[in-house]
Amino acid sequence: MRVVILGSMNAWHVETLKRAFEDRGAVVGVVRTRDMKVKIKENEVVCSGDTDLGDADMVVVRSLPGGFLEQVIYRVDMLHVLEEIKGIRVINSPKALERTVNKMYTTALFSKAGLLVPETHIAERYDDAMKAFEVLGGDVVVKPLFGSEGRGMTRVTDSETAHRVFMALNQCRYVYYLQKFIPHSGMDIRTFVIKGHVVAAMERHASDWRCNVALGAQVKPLIPDQNIIDLSVKAANAVGAIYAGVDILPAKDGQLYLLEVNGIPGWRGLQQTTCLNIASIIVDFLLGDM
Repeated sequence: MRVVILGSMNAWHVETLKRAFEDRGAVVGVVRTRDMKVKIKENEVVCSGDTDLGDADMVVVRSLPGGFLEQVIYRVDMLHVLEEIKGIRVINSPKALERTVNKMYTTALFSKAGLLVPETHIAERYDDAMKAFEVLGGDVVVKPLFGSEGRGMTRVTDSETAHRVFMALNQCRYVYYLQKFIPHSGMDIRTFVIKGHVVAAMERHASDWRCNVALGAQVKPLIPDQNIIDLSVKAANAVGAIYAGVDILPAKDGQLYLLEVNGIPGWRGLQQTTCLNIASIIVDFLLGDM
């Protein structure tokens, strides 16, 4: 079994996965996403990095960095080539990653699946964004269409601030992604789903409205009830992810809102709350399907 992990050598998640695969006898290479290259000649397609990607049995994506539009499209299409032309199993699939990196696409899929999400408005024009701000009650969370770990999110609660924020976004030609703010108690839930099973879960407690570990939230173990388990599995299935981190917001009114599914989920914070070796569980599931 030959496995290639797309990511940076010495990164914590890459190293824990690498050890777990090697403990099971796999030969593991690590390739940085930006080092991927392809050569097409006559009827031959060769994909490589620091090592030959085409000889891999499985490619595990641990990093899909942003960049200019051409770079992002090239990186995702390279995954499509590995999967569709070279016949290599890519985890998560490029189709799932395309769905999960784009918040608009993800939210629309959740809605189609009948899952409860905060009311969301997406537009390109400043005037449409200002109108959406008023329609959503004058209390919204503005998020980057592409982004993670809570970075770039802003809560806007008055028209003057909305004007300044939206004008700044307009200058940079960003898309406006606005969600109605859901009152909560400063806590949300992250579950970790693998092949239809919730293998671990935690609460994230913060001093403000953003409950991201990367922004300082404190973690606490959680034994999820059936409602949380069902919601998590449905969310992962909606985007077609083999494994995923699912973010759920318990509102003050008792409703469970689905916020996001991460198709390249981290579990370093989650690992602090459980005695289970999450990397080993991931690898066992992946190898069990081969």
